[in-house]
Amino acid sequence: MTINSPLLVVAAALIDADGRVLLQQRPPGKPMAHLWEFPGGKVEPGEAPETALIRELEEELGIRTHASCLAPATFASEPLGDRHLLLLLYVCRKWQGVAEARHATALQWIRPAQMYTLEMPPADLPLIGLLDSLI
Repeated sequence: MTINSPLLVVAAALIDADGRVLLQQRPPGKPMAHLWEFPGGKVEPGEAPETALIRELEEELGIRTHASCLAPATFASEPLGDRHLLLLLYVCRKWQGVAEARHATALQWIRPAQMYTLEMPPADLPLIGLLDSLI
């Protein structure tokens, strides 16, 4: 099977002082609409993953962080149509601002063990166990 170039996506597990993680709900009209996901997005050509994640967090949530606050946690690899998704997950416990749903339908802070009850994209599901053990 031939795979076109992988689609590189970065996401953040933003963890608050109570050990909850921020998830956002994908808006209607987008692929995987209404599913809950970690905030983040595509890495643009020539962009470092950390730079992309900092940009995406500001665009999607209106928060600011620094590369030194992003700890690489794990990754997921998942077929996605004629491409292959490579999702890099970072843990972030320090940022400035209050997260707001700029592109998502809704936001919620939730404990990792409770994520199993939500509808999430296939690539996000294997990440829950690791987050549960980290927090």
